[in-house]
Amino acid sequence: MRNLHIFFICFLASILSIQYIAAQGVVGTSARKLQFAHFAITNLYVDSVDDNRLVEEAIIKMLAELDPHSVYADPEEVKRMNEPLAGNFEGIGVQFNILEDTLFVIQPVSNGPSEKAGILAGDRIVAVNDTAIAGVKMNTEEIMRRLRGPKDSKVELTIARRGVGELLVFTVKRDKIPILSLDASYMIQPKVGYIRINRFGATTIEEFNKALKELKKKGMKDLILDLQGNGGGYLNAATDLANDFLNQKELIVYTEGRTSKRSEIYAKGNGNFKKGRLVVLIDEFSASASEIVSGAVQDWDRGVIVGRRSFGKGLVQRPVDLPDGSMIRLTIARYYTPAGRSIQKPYNSNNSDGGSHNSGEENRDLYNRELIERYNSGEMLSADSIHFPDSLKYQTKRLGRTVYGGGGIMPDYFVPIDTTMYTDYHRMLINKGVILKATTKYIEDHRKSLSERHKDFKHFNEHFKIDNEMLNMVKEMAATDNITYNEEEYQASLPLLTAQLKAFIARDLWNMNEYFQIINETSPSIQKAIEILNSGEYEELMK
Repeated sequence: MRNLHIFFICFLASILSIQYIAAQGVVGTSARKLQFAHFAITNLYVDSVDDNRLVEEAIIKMLAELDPHSVYADPEEVKRMNEPLAGNFEGIGVQFNILEDTLFVIQPVSNGPSEKAGILAGDRIVAVNDTAIAGVKMNTEEIMRRLRGPKDSKVELTIARRGVGELLVFTVKRDKIPILSLDASYMIQPKVGYIRINRFGATTIEEFNKALKELKKKGMKDLILDLQGNGGGYLNAATDLANDFLNQKELIVYTEGRTSKRSEIYAKGNGNFKKGRLVVLIDEFSASASEIVSGAVQDWDRGVIVGRRSFGKGLVQRPVDLPDGSMIRLTIARYYTPAGRSIQKPYNSNNSDGGSHNSGEENRDLYNRELIERYNSGEMLSADSIHFPDSLKYQTKRLGRTVYGGGGIMPDYFVPIDTTMYTDYHRMLINKGVILKATTKYIEDHRKSLSERHKDFKHFNEHFKIDNEMLNMVKEMAATDNITYNEEEYQASLPLLTAQLKAFIARDLWNMNEYFQIINETSPSIQKAIEILNSGEYEELMK
């Protein structure tokens, strides 16, 4: 009887609480309905329930009915999500591969905690604080959790080093480790610089301007900006980059939504590359911030866009922090290019009256498969397969060229995806990690001789060749991993395979900058960009 009395007191308090909130105009009928349902389940349901999980599932299901980019993240996911954009994390500072349950150090971060402690490229970390991580089937996330930790905390690493009989123990004092936005910056040919940006983070514009300054010292007049595969990041990083190319008071992007008034961002006129020819590379994985930059460059006729239609992610998310450290990223507006094009591709399967036949989950599934549909329709292979209605035609701001809306940025010069070298045999080599395993093994066996033979990357790039010994090792490793050998497919993929092997070796000896200098030689988009700059096509388009 006493429990029933307590229940009715709680029930009455809940009603009064809801009525008070509703009286304040904060919660409507739907919200009251939801709160009553939650109260009933937690207090009346026959079995005990996980209240936190119940609320999380309700939030997730509600967001699933909206759009593909309104999402819920738990506290741990929030931390992981923010790290790459924040520009740093706290850890030991090594680049590594995990090969056959063993962590191989590719390179310690320059002047980072591991390098200071004496850890070398090629070392194998076999234990962390007396806990074995080698040969125990520990997943990468668990290994990362053990290696990372607060700044100034200490971790004991047990190292197996080639040529040393016993295990070595190092105490590493963790520190902030930078996460770089730039993968590469180098002179791709005389007077033409190349910069590749992998994400738009807190340090992107600082890294870009530093690279730009160095390239100008080397005689750069024109720039190839590579945003292929760049999924986006911070809006201000994108607008700061676009500002480097545009003149004062030129619109970079504007946002607008049902409850969000139109907000415009303009160039300040203090950019570092307002003159000089500019080619921007994009593909189907270039999204969000990448599309803001390429859209602004295209709409102002500031440069030439080369590649394939970008992803089409033009929704503005506002983070809504929840009391337990979790977060909702809620879509509040859309991004529009200076010419008025909505960047966002459709995410509803609509009928004639604008409604949707599908559930939110079905729409998300269709949205996620849209890139596959592009391939199936032939869009990835031929520009002739791409058709836009007149309603999606827009004019650029200076020259009045026709550009297209409808989702994503359509390039000025289309480059089809190269399928000739990507065979099933090569795909299996990638999927099963054979190429990475082969290069790791090769580096482990030949690091000293490679360093003695090639004093710098220039010498390595000009003289190092992938020989039959290494190719045979790849085939043997593939056979061990039950990959059926196919001579025809092997020969078709051989140019790409040898480039990847050489590029990974260069990365392990130097860094990502050297990796891209090699791998870019196989890129049709890079070759098209160089052709446009050398042939006069750039001037023809821009006159």
